[in-house]
Amino acid sequence: MKIDSPDGIKINEEKITNYLVGFIRDNLNKTGFSKLVLGVSGGIDSAVSAFLAEKAIGASNVTGVILPYKTSNYENISDAGIIIDKLGFAKRVVDISPMVDAYFEAHPTDDNNRRGNKMARERMSVLYDISAELGALVIGTSNKSEIMMGYGTLFGDLACAMNPLGNLYKTQIRQLAKYLGIPENIITKPPSADLWAGQTDEGELGISYELLDTFLYYYDDCHYGDDKLIELGFTPDIIEHIKTTIAKNRFKASPTVIAELPE
Repeated sequence: MKIDSPDGIKINEEKITNYLVGFIRDNLNKTGFSKLVLGVSGGIDSAVSAFLAEKAIGASNVTGVILPYKTSNYENISDAGIIIDKLGFAKRVVDISPMVDAYFEAHPTDDNNRRGNKMARERMSVLYDISAELGALVIGTSNKSEIMMGYGTLFGDLACAMNPLGNLYKTQIRQLAKYLGIPENIITKPPSADLWAGQTDEGELGISYELLDTFLYYYDDCHYGDDKLIELGFTPDIIEHIKTTIAKNRFKASPTVIAELPE
């Protein structure tokens, strides 16, 4: 299926960069922190967050952490190191294999989703420990496409103190990455959380980011109903798939529900 990307999804890269750099600075100032820590995966999203963090507060105030599992793709580990070294961050490498394997030795499973969620939460656990050690806030890397589709792990990769990317679709992240000068191989590689061999984001989502973002723009930004979406060329099956996925995972994007006490 080919549906042209709408003009409205194009961004003014300079304006967005300046705004997000200000967002990072303002949030640090409000909390009294002056340092950031982030997990750098070798993918485009963490690279964009890293470049924005450097512009906001300078390399000396940012720590980049590489968090491989024993089956992680070496290319991603290498690309993560290249990003950290290019920006001049302090670099740490923490292998999460011992922690994850110890758990699943005691609680075996063949469920890749369970293993992936455990790995994502282990990575965030490490980041928050380093955050406590350094007095640094954790900066997030999840984009709007992932957040709307619930494609992330609650208290794992979705956790952070601030997220500059959460209102940018994946295809907008690619626009921003080119403007920021992120290496082309990182921009063009198939997006993957690297949770198991051969895993890709688009394979898990069941749709390309180009088509997904076009749908989400018309559905969320323009508030188009099913009839208009069908006129654009979306099939009923695609519409049902995306809307069902959004509804099923909406809880991940909601604040924790706290019980109101009776008077």
